[in-house]
Parts: sequence; C-alpha cells; structure tokens
Amino acid sequence: MRVVVVGAGLAGLAAVCRLREQGCDVILVERSRLLGGKATSFAVDGIEVDNGQHVHLGCCTEYLDFVDRLGMAGSLWIQDRFEVTVLQRSSPPSRLRATRRLPARLCLLPSFARYRGLPVAAKVQVARALRRVHDSPRPNETFAAWLVRHGQGPAAVRGFWELFVVPALNARLDEVGAGDALFVVRTAFAADPAAARVGWSRVPLARIAEAAAARAGSVRLRTSVVSLVDDGMEVRGVRCSDGEEIDADAVVLAVPPARLGAILGDAPGYGVRGLESFRSRAIVDVHLWFDTVDAGLRFAGLLDSPVQWVFEKRPGYLCCSLSAADDLVGRPEAELVDLCRSELIAMWPQLAAVRLVRGAVTRDPDATFVPAPGLRRPGSLTTHDNLRIAGAWTSTGWPATMESAVRSGRAAAIGLGSATGSARRALEAVHG
Repeated sequence: MRVVVVGAGLAGLAAVCRLREQGCDVILVERSRLLGGKATSFAVDGIEVDNGQHVHLGCCTEYLDFVDRLGMAGSLWIQDRFEVTVLQRSSPPSRLRATRRLPARLCLLPSFARYRGLPVAAKVQVARALRRVHDSPRPNETFAAWLVRHGQGPAAVRGFWELFVVPALNARLDEVGAGDALFVVRTAFAADPAAARVGWSRVPLARIAEAAAARAGSVRLRTSVVSLVDDGMEVRGVRCSDGEEIDADAVVLAVPPARLGAILGDAPGYGVRGLESFRSRAIVDVHLWFDTVDAGLRFAGLLDSPVQWVFEKRPGYLCCSLSAADDLVGRPEAELVDLCRSELIAMWPQLAAVRLVRGAVTRDPDATFVPAPGLRRPGSLTTHDNLRIAGAWTSTGWPATMESAVRSGRAAAIGLGSATGSARRALEAVHG
C-alpha cells in the first residue's frame, strides 16, 4: 500500500516508521527544508543548535522506544534518578532529589524537607495537595482554581507548582485545565520513581529526524500540500501548491490544527471538529557559550524568573528555556541574551567572572497548544478509512510533548487503509 505522510515532525516520522514496519510504501512530504518539525536543529553562525530545549522523561516510553528502534538509543542521555538544582536570589541553591529507599510518593520527601524554595507552611500545603492528585477535578476547572480549592498559597504556587507545571504545559496555571496539570504531576511524581528522570539528546535532534525519514521510500522537502484529492468516498492522494498531485492509497496528515483545517477545507465534513478552539503559546530558548570548562549547572530551575530552566548541554554551553513567552518572543536577540545572562548571574554568581563568548536565540511563536479547560482534542480517525491525522496536539492523553507526537503518529498508522468502514462508523457513533 502506498501512503503519503504530510509533515516531517515527530508525529509524521513516527507514522513513517510504523507504516514501514507494516510493509507500506511511504512518501514523506514536508514543506520546509528541515526534518523534525518542532524538534529539529540548524546552524546558527556555524554552530548547530536544536530549535528548542526538548527534554524527555523516564515515563516517555513511546519516544524512547521510537529512538531505540532507529538504533540511536545511545544518543540519548538521562538521569540515573530525578535530581534538579533550584536557584533563587539571595539564597544558596537547593536540590530536589529522589531517593531509592522510599516508594514513589515519598521518594522526594528527604530533599523536599530541606528545600529552600518553600517556607515550612507552604511545604505542608504542597504535601497535602500531592495526596489529592488522583482525585478527579471539577468540570472545566483550571489548575489555578484547583490549587486555590486545595489550600495552595502564593508561596506554594511560586516555589513548586509553577516551577514544574508551567514549563510542562507551556502556559500559565490559570489557562490550563486541572486534568492536564494533574496528569503531569501524577505521571512524573506519583508513579514509578524512575518516571521523573530528565534526559535529552546528546546529538542534534536533526540526526534523529534524518534516521527516521530514511525509512521512507522517498522524501519530498520544500513541497507544500494544499488539499486532498478526494472522490467523495476515499482519499486518492494530495495536491501540492504547484498543482502536482501525488497519488496514494492512504494519507496521514501530521500537521498543526490551522494547517490541517486549510488542507481539509471542510474539516467537520471529515469528522474533525474544534480546530478553531486551539490557541498556542511561544517558547524562547537562549543559547549561551561561556569561556569556561564547566559551569556546574547540569540541570537547574529558576524561581521568580522569566527563565524557568537552564541546561548545561556541554561544558560551558548553557541553554536557557523560557516557556509561555509570548511577551518575550519578539524582543531583540541581544536583549534576550543579556536578560538570561543577568538572571543566571543573579542566582549563580560564579558566572559573573566568566566571559560570555557568544549568545544566540531560537524562538517558536506557536510552540505548543494551550490545554484549556474543556478543550476537545480529536483522535486520529476521520470519516474516510484511508485518511488519518496526527500531531502532538491530538488526543493522546499527553500534553504537547515529543511523547505525544510519537504516540499520535503510531496511532495514525495502525490499521490505516482498512476497507471495513470502521472509521466512519466510529465517528458516526461519537457525533451522532
């Protein structure tokens, strides 16, 4: 079976690999010159950098399996156990570290008791709320409202919840649904102690994307798909912006919501509803190269700062991640570099004596969608048995992460092209 996969982000690449395992002939079509979508890399002044600080956790089983099946498991680094340094002004660093001697729900307790980011009263508040993370939230409740309902004061929100949930969901706590935020907390901190371990790629992310794209029968870059070729019963292929039609027995559209709507034309007619409800938030990453062998900041979170996390990718190379950064994404590069350097020096004074060799900024104005309360994310099915959709924004049960992207691509590939009418009947049952 010949399948066209539109979109060479992780969702599309995961679909390519699974379709090839199923024996399909796959044509991968991507409108940009780069593979990997939002998880790619490119040269900045001669140095290849990732387009953002993309991390995975120990619980990202599908993503880890995806990389492993590419033969690239050795390119990933991950902590032996969860450990993060937390920086704040006018205070020594703190460390939150999992211990192997206690069960998952208690593994952070010893370091949490010594954690300087929270006063004692706030620690008690957080501990009480963590005991309730398995409770169902109220309908359409924001996480900010859930925190208020569970007695979380400003210090608890600032020193714990914002530190982890805002970067995970790339949105403010009053924007995100309580269910999505609680999923993050349950998955990372209330499951297997190994689940919260943080890792990232040792190689540029484009290498992973290239390895996956190599599984396709052919790859078409700089080719923009504008519509489907549809006979009313089945999709027969895709139509490109230059008028070319690529014939196919089946199609996977692994693109963002707005572009999906443009390609489909009549999205509800294909059983895909609510695309107009998706809103996005920006992520800015600032790359700093210092004249030093080791900054001593493998992985650190910053309190009361526009910089949520800093990663020491290599000795002397720090990547600062700024989530929910709509107010910052349009600022000049020099201003953002100075901002991040100043924030780091204020909380890690050792860097004041180290010369900054260079700085660069990567930014994505539409990095991820906002998981707002009540938002309905479509699954992979459409009214056409030979048409599937994929993307980190689709209904995978995960927030918009690399894990969600891989899960969506694999789900789209499973059973694609069956002539049983199961997709149409399933959608009719859901939508009446």
